[in-house]
Amino acid sequence: MFRSLLPAALVGAALSFPAVAHDTWVQTNTHVVRTGDAIHIDLLLGNHGNDHRDFKIAGKLSPESVQSFVVVAPDGKSYDLKPDLVDLGYAPKEGFLTSKFVPAKAGLYVAAQSSDGVVNHGKPVRSVRSAKAYFVASASLDKVPPKLPGFDKALGHKLELVPETNPAAPMGPGTPIKVKLLFNGKPLEGVKVSFVPRGVTLKEGTDTEYERTTDKDGRASFTPKTGNYYLVVCHHETDEKGDKYESTKYAATLTVFVPEKCLCCDD
Repeated sequence: MFRSLLPAALVGAALSFPAVAHDTWVQTNTHVVRTGDAIHIDLLLGNHGNDHRDFKIAGKLSPESVQSFVVVAPDGKSYDLKPDLVDLGYAPKEGFLTSKFVPAKAGLYVAAQSSDGVVNHGKPVRSVRSAKAYFVASASLDKVPPKLPGFDKALGHKLELVPETNPAAPMGPGTPIKVKLLFNGKPLEGVKVSFVPRGVTLKEGTDTEYERTTDKDGRASFTPKTGNYYLVVCHHETDEKGDKYESTKYAATLTVFVPEKCLCCDD
């Protein structure tokens, strides 16, 4: 049974948790699901040490450490995924967590995870993370409505990647992935945004093929040439201090599934 949460619960309360400074990302098994059918939503952990320049799994969150993991429906109602989390690994750091969700109504949904805690790798650092992935529930899998509102609505994460084009449908090779980076609700300029295809490791430093820098309005854009999963990821570090930490690191991810062929009513 799914439980309703207020949207404000998307921002995790600050607390201490095990020393894990990796990035999280959310991934669905499909970007379009028939209404009344199940979609599987995975919560994965990637490598923060290399600025998350690949799609590889680097550990696993414990179910107890997951602070906020929800699906937000087209009407704004939130459903808590934590009670239904399943651990798909045998060992503590193997595999990943997943949950099943059944959308009852057609429209655009977003699966979102957020956390806010203190980690220690030699010095205490506040780690604030957010992750999102969008999917469409449709009465037909062959003809998906091309205009689905709500993708450009911010959820209120401290550091958040907000799509400026629908990241679920219509989507295909040649369709730009456009995002706006917000920090405390305002556009953040001059931050590197990586668009990482699954199976590709980005070059060290700056990979001009897959990385962009946000402009004065916080915008960045990338046009995929082929279908794949694309992980949009960015980091922002500040000197914000508290009683239990010496600085603050923010991370935000957005997973976009690009099909080889666009499934929309105009095709």
